Amino acid sequence: MKLCQSILFCTSADGTRIAVASCGKGPVILRAAHWLSHVDYDLESPVWRPWLQALSARNRFVRYDPRGCGLSERHVADLSIEAWHADLDAVAASIDEPRFVLLGLSQGGALAIAYALRHPERVSHLVLLNAYGQGGRVRAQTAAERLEAETLVNFIRIGWGRENPAFCQFFTNLFIPDGTPEQHRWWGDLERVTATADVAAQLLWHMQGLDVLDLAAKIRVPTLILHSRGDMRVPFNEGCKLAAAIAGARFVPLQSTNHVLLPDEAAWAVFHAELAVFLGQDRPVPPRAIREAGLTPAEVAILNLVAEGLDNRAIADRLGKSVKTVRNQLSMIFSKLGVRSRSQAIVMTLSAGNDHLGSTS
Repeated sequence: MKLCQSILFCTSADGTRIAVASCGKGPVILRAAHWLSHVDYDLESPVWRPWLQALSARNRFVRYDPRGCGLSERHVADLSIEAWHADLDAVAASIDEPRFVLLGLSQGGALAIAYALRHPERVSHLVLLNAYGQGGRVRAQTAAERLEAETLVNFIRIGWGRENPAFCQFFTNLFIPDGTPEQHRWWGDLERVTATADVAAQLLWHMQGLDVLDLAAKIRVPTLILHSRGDMRVPFNEGCKLAAAIAGARFVPLQSTNHVLLPDEAAWAVFHAELAVFLGQDRPVPPRAIREAGLTPAEVAILNLVAEGLDNRAIADRLGKSVKTVRNQLSMIFSKLGVRSRSQAIVMTLSAGNDHLGSTS
């Protein structure tokens, strides 16, 4: 799939130059800045390119590099969270559409919450993925937890972007422990091209001081929160805290250990299916569309498990089949349903409601 993007620059309140990229057409999804970002380099990334493809398929996906990183101004004195809030304001102001979906990944969730509270008239939907309301230093309750937060910052100062595989493996496993060797190599390269060790350490230190949990309780924007159960970067409980704080928020646990979801895991399809339903882009299908597809009882059983978010290996184990058999049956299911991906099949199943498949006996 050919992916094209445009890159423009806007100016933050203190004059800092911020690189803003957009791809796709349709309603706008704006991603608040997160730690690792390079809008140009991401285009060929085996980790981020699938995100660009998926989120720009029916929307204009807008993202930007934080100050000190990527194509944004690198030599910046002020790397504070207050400056990050100003940068998001500047990027949002450059968007002509009156309202947009605001997506917050990781620490971007805290930025998104604060922006949605300041400008509820501009945010149609708030989506938080593996986000947190309190940074590591704020939520630390013991001396050991405070030492852990401090040690991580120092570890970045001495290990960031090094060729040493021990350092690379440590950082990579915090974000994509289930990634392929190619994805792991690229993540290590991203460190070298995105920011210097000093900037990366400073940014992390500021992020550890984030605290928007009280602000979250004041949010009145429709909110979807998703969090990986095994996230090694941001504990699952942090997503639960946000869901409890934001009135009416929908919370979806994801069966993943990755902080950044990867396209070959079941949680990827669940995330995008839930997002499509939340944004009203799921193209509802009458229940009979599935019933009339002519699925066999065995295919119905598999589709039920796909809708639960299980991957091929888990489905094979549950049903006592080989992974190859499940893969072949899924291809037949997709053909009968007229869909091309796991995500589309899940969306169709979720849209059909409780009457979607019926008995598998």
